[in-house]
Amino acid sequence: MAKDETRDPTNRAIEAVFRIERARLIATLARLTRDVDRAEELAQEALLIALTEWPESGVPDRPGAWLTAAAKRRLIDGARHEAMRTRKQAEIARELDEEQDMHGEAVEAAIDDPLGDELLGLIFVACHPVISPDARAALTLRLVGGLTVEEIARAFLSNEAAIAARITRAKKAIARAGVQFEVPRGAGLQARLGSVLEVVYLIFNEGYAATAGPSLVRPPLCAEAQRLARILAGLMPEQPEVLGLLALVEIQASRLAARAGPDGRFVPLTGQNRARWDQLLIRRGLNALERAEALGGADGPYVLQAALAACHARARSAEATDWRRIAALYDRLGQVMPSPVVELNRAVAYSMAFGPEAGLRLVDAIADAAALRNYAPLPAARGDFLLRAGRKDEARVQFEAAAALSNNERERDFLLARAVECSG
Repeated sequence: MAKDETRDPTNRAIEAVFRIERARLIATLARLTRDVDRAEELAQEALLIALTEWPESGVPDRPGAWLTAAAKRRLIDGARHEAMRTRKQAEIARELDEEQDMHGEAVEAAIDDPLGDELLGLIFVACHPVISPDARAALTLRLVGGLTVEEIARAFLSNEAAIAARITRAKKAIARAGVQFEVPRGAGLQARLGSVLEVVYLIFNEGYAATAGPSLVRPPLCAEAQRLARILAGLMPEQPEVLGLLALVEIQASRLAARAGPDGRFVPLTGQNRARWDQLLIRRGLNALERAEALGGADGPYVLQAALAACHARARSAEATDWRRIAALYDRLGQVMPSPVVELNRAVAYSMAFGPEAGLRLVDAIADAAALRNYAPLPAARGDFLLRAGRKDEARVQFEAAAALSNNERERDFLLARAVECSG
């Protein structure tokens, strides 16, 4: 077999490993260098080294530790060749020299330390008060989630130029302030918790409903968000909103296997095979929700969203869903967390509880919201209401409009199929 024929599968394996290890690698390097940009550069250099060496030597047993060691060696070499211009560089170089001979298992143990979790520390850095609120989530999604600027822009219903500028400003703010790459304690932890919860949930959402590409879901992103939510709940077991977030991601993750059919096509919530829902995750989520409500957090935004998810989890069939309770929960959520997206979901709930005309009235009231411009779920929801109201021609136009706005191939196919259904 020709050499080039053996390289392609290895290269694909390397790239897959790097996607998995990237966030933790950057977190480790950022803690050592105190420089996010340099950490990203070193991570990329480690990937290039792996692409050169692994096709010959094979993928190592501990690829994460190997990449970390390779990146550290590059950092040591760079620090030495720059003649140690500052005391900070000298301190970093000495620290790296001491860690250079760490065994692979020790490196991985440091990365996976559940209390001093470096990845969680990186999220708290990205959510530091020196960074503007709109930039915190964008930076964390880029560093931890590995999302592109385009994907982040869609997650925020913004444009790419604005997101790129936010990320650049955030990195500069971190460097200027000399922020420590660690999980804060006490008041500092409380001050940044809201932003951290938002970021973890946005990461989960990108995994649960991929904004672009051929796949409906990105399970590794969901798993990472669940891991982070569990760590937060372990660190802050008396915080209702932390438990609410944990409950929300656990319950929603329980449906991942049912969101696509055997052919990969999107299956809406009401059409899913509930036997495929993960009952262990549902039990974990309901337990976390019960604890959050017992702590007096029933009206917190994440606890309310978890309560909404629980309504579906408790229903044995789509027909048994308590849509009136869901509509009432959305009324409460709209008061504590007002947004056009919440109002759109409220319209969906009202359409199921009180009929499609009720949903149309609510969706028409928010149709001109700037945040929903070019937002595919808006015409998709209107199309569903119109179809259920018997207005097929109008529904077809809405489904076609939604498909044109969607960047996810599976979602687009589903919407076009619904448009054809209106013509049939």
